[in-house]
Amino acid sequence: MFIRIVSSIILLPVLAFILINGGIPLYLGVMIISLIAIKEFYDAFRKKNFNSASLLGYLFTMIIYFGATSQMDSRYITCGFFITFFILCILLVMRKYNVIDMGITFLGIIYIPYLLKYIILISKFSNYNYIYLIFVIAWMTDTFAYFSGYFFGKHKLIPEVSPKKTIEGSIGGVIGSSLSCIVFGYIFGFNLIHMGIIGLIGSMIAQIGDLFASSIKRFLEIKDYGKLIPGHGGILDRFDSIILTAPFVYYYIYFFID
Repeated sequence: MFIRIVSSIILLPVLAFILINGGIPLYLGVMIISLIAIKEFYDAFRKKNFNSASLLGYLFTMIIYFGATSQMDSRYITCGFFITFFILCILLVMRKYNVIDMGITFLGIIYIPYLLKYIILISKFSNYNYIYLIFVIAWMTDTFAYFSGYFFGKHKLIPEVSPKKTIEGSIGGVIGSSLSCIVFGYIFGFNLIHMGIIGLIGSMIAQIGDLFASSIKRFLEIKDYGKLIPGHGGILDRFDSIILTAPFVYYYIYFFID
């Protein structure tokens, strides 16, 4: 626990610098995080002898973030998808990769850089402070779920996926996220009803994101995706709940607030 806390204290100033400055630091920061996370993802599958076309995944990650900085976002990404798929088709015909390798390559692309790019898209809304909601939801859910489970947890949530998670911890995470978002909304002058709703639903989605990542780890029989962050594992282990939270926050704001 001590190592986990120290790692968080070291990581937070770096993340704060990226978020507060926005613009180029934000684009580069999220792209680097995506590149490290997708490498951890492909490396984890490689340990089980699945041979993803990782270089194509890295290339497409950079295409996604180049597109996110321009006004041609969707066209760059659609073109990138086509080019990546076409190259994989050629490699499949040449028997360099099989269908499973191809599926893992695309799963990594969609799961990590494509969804994390919503952090950048949120930064383009009329109020930049919306971007912090992603992290308030994900990390307050994690914090409140941990302590609720520690003090009150009796009933296992999904033990075959994550043995330590409890129903009580999950409920505590939802409550903690909702209250934290309301406090956040009060500080920045946002509609408190919307903040409560986004915190409640966002917490559920964040927990699903965490469980999804855990399901893959169970399948691959690994504890963590990496060892970059002592006490936390890899970048993907630290951002797994954020990956699904970011697009949810974007679309909620897009349809109901901004």
